[in-house]
Amino acid sequence: MRYIIIGAGAVGGAIGGRLAEAGHEVALVARGAHYEALRTHGLRLMTSEGTRTHRLPTVDGPAALGELRADDVLVLAVKTQDSEAALEAWGPAPVAGGGRAAERLPLVCAQNGVESPRIALRRFRRVYGVCVWLPATLVEPGAVSAAGAPLTGFLHLGRHPHGTDETARRIAADLGKAHFEAPVVPDVARWQYAKLLGNLANAIEAVTGVLTSEEGLALYARVRAEGEAVLTAADIPYTGEEEQKRVRDDKIRFEPFDGSERGGGSSWQSLDRGTGTIEADYLNGEIVLLGRLHGVPTPLNELLQRLANTFARERRAAGSLPVAELVRLADEAVAFVQEERAPRP
Repeated sequence: MRYIIIGAGAVGGAIGGRLAEAGHEVALVARGAHYEALRTHGLRLMTSEGTRTHRLPTVDGPAALGELRADDVLVLAVKTQDSEAALEAWGPAPVAGGGRAAERLPLVCAQNGVESPRIALRRFRRVYGVCVWLPATLVEPGAVSAAGAPLTGFLHLGRHPHGTDETARRIAADLGKAHFEAPVVPDVARWQYAKLLGNLANAIEAVTGVLTSEEGLALYARVRAEGEAVLTAADIPYTGEEEQKRVRDDKIRFEPFDGSERGGGSSWQSLDRGTGTIEADYLNGEIVLLGRLHGVPTPLNELLQRLANTFARERRAAGSLPVAELVRLADEAVAFVQEERAPRP
């Protein structure tokens, strides 16, 4: 199988680079300065084993690859807000032997949140969800750091909305030879919703910096509790923290190469690079949406969604809001909702 990594940034670059190291055919899809760097200098992948440069076919869209192959696997690794455009571009791509990519090829959504597989299923017949546990950073155009060890990442994989098949097992076997563990599960959404609860911290981290203070961690606990209440009201199952720890055990740890502390996650990186967009609508915004559908107030997640989008739109510096100020805003948001819902005399 050939893996076409649509969005060869932090996660996509780490997956693509590791698959290439394991001897698999890989093509990278990127844009802008990252695309130019990959084409000119190759993908520089930094792991605990050292730095390797992979000179892989790199394109900015399907036309440059020509007719796709029947054994191609499309790995969607763009941010969710960019999924629609990517799917629109790749769905109609012709496949050798007839038909289009949307009808004939498997699409693997290696992304945060739960929305992209739903978007993809409107266009592609065979969609696979992935719960991505992969500490990775786009260091600069052409360079990706993947600091997980001894495994590079943990990637639960399954058909969307549920089930497994031989394609999932073959993909998982390839990932297993490439420094990942990829359990094939019939209920991948259960793992994705659990990851979503963890990703509710992304917006806090993006606007205030890496979560280390007691104040910040206490705020995240409140935000997560709001998310758990929503998932319970919506009757959506998710993997518990104990089960997650038991499965991952000590198989993946963050081990920075220079002894530094962990840097910011994907949302922080979006602000730091000044992309102008952020995935909060599909993380905190997913909880807000479900809360509105099921009558559960979500003032904390609404606040974080709004703040993260404002920071991205106005290109404010990542981590520039003091934690104490965010906590004050959170308390005000909760108080306002409580006052609104209080019985009137």
